[in-house]
Amino acid sequence: MKQNTLGVIGLAARARGISIGSNQVLEAIRGKKAKLVLIASDASDNTKKNISDKATYYNAKFLVADATAEELGRAVGHSHTAAIAFTDINFVKAYEKSLS
Repeated sequence: MKQNTLGVIGLAARARGISIGSNQVLEAIRGKKAKLVLIASDASDNTKKNISDKATYYNAKFLVADATAEELGRAVGHSHTAAIAFTDINFVKAYEKSLS
């Protein structure tokens, strides 16, 4: 994953524009606050299925990120995290722009 993409994730974390960790991500999805869910590429199959099924049911956009749990975690100030959910649409736009 590009460094500027991880930078956008870190900025969103500092601005409290994301939910961090599987449980918080699932809560954000259920509460229809999740605008985009990123799942770590090395998350367990069960975690991927659980989050993707919930996101599909609640019509939340999700994707498996090109980053490991350690890389995602480092971007948000944790040791590792399996998933994050953007709750602010402006950070989603910044994230998508950083991919190109």
